[in-house]
Amino acid sequence: MNALTDPFQRRLTYLRLSVTDLCNYRCVYCLPDGYQGKAKPDELSLREIETLVQTFARNGTRKIRLTGGEPTLRRDLADIIAVCKAQPEIENVALTTNAFKLAKLFPAYRAAGLDKLNISIDSFDPEVFYQITGKRECRNILRALDDILAEGFYSIKVNTLLMRRYIDRTLADALEFVRHRPVTLRFIELMQTRDNFSLFNAQHLSAAGLEADLQAQGWQLLPRQAHAGPAREYRHRDFAGGIGFIAPYSKDFCRSCNRLRVSAQGKMHLCLFGGTAYDLRPWLQQGDTEGLQQHLHELMAEKPEHHFLHNKKFGLIRDLSMIGG
Repeated sequence: MNALTDPFQRRLTYLRLSVTDLCNYRCVYCLPDGYQGKAKPDELSLREIETLVQTFARNGTRKIRLTGGEPTLRRDLADIIAVCKAQPEIENVALTTNAFKLAKLFPAYRAAGLDKLNISIDSFDPEVFYQITGKRECRNILRALDDILAEGFYSIKVNTLLMRRYIDRTLADALEFVRHRPVTLRFIELMQTRDNFSLFNAQHLSAAGLEADLQAQGWQLLPRQAHAGPAREYRHRDFAGGIGFIAPYSKDFCRSCNRLRVSAQGKMHLCLFGGTAYDLRPWLQQGDTEGLQQHLHELMAEKPEHHFLHNKKFGLIRDLSMIGG
């Protein structure tokens, strides 16, 4: 087995697999008018996902994150988790979710082998949460999160989008949230896509200033873990949890990139903001792991060194529901 490696000697050990484009939220930064239509009929089948995961696992993938859209809208998500977990090479299976109905669904996901959970909570204020997402679910999500912690599942991270309009209240609430909870909250910089020009120009906020302020308050940067994403995570002795930052506009953000992305229709994106999606479906439909393996290694030569967001080039990404960010 030869691990998938790009021309810059980065080993691609982390697969982000979108299982559906469908989403039930109307987030102002992604789908302000809501998802249009129904789930696409050409989503990868469980059998195709098994072929995909087997091939990636045998070629160096050690972590799989299931994303969307909103992945919990797939009724067979627990089966997908189990298929990922069944591969002996996979060390971690993670899920990113808006946590809608999480209290009901989580026991099945945990039983299937889920290792890590990321929950999107863009505000701890129920009214602001509604303004951003179009849903009045804030209190239900926080209650479900605390119940999961009470059951002893601590591998939880909270994702919060940085928006200039809300940052003062959001930062204060975030610090209070992690004071007594063993949870890492990561602030994610707003990224420009084809559909969010006006919002991006009005609300984009660099994480650099916030990060510097926390450092001045005694927060210590943690070493990056194996197969981790690009977040810079901090701890403070007076807090049970941590604070992190995902800052795609920062210098050298792409230097340690270890990620590949596959859409719900079996298209591989070598970079979130790349201009080409490579169709893996012919091999997946045939269950051809050998052919897919050869194709993947050939495609690695095309992985770019970095994105071009600074030049306002966002590739194929219309909105982040397309491939889960």
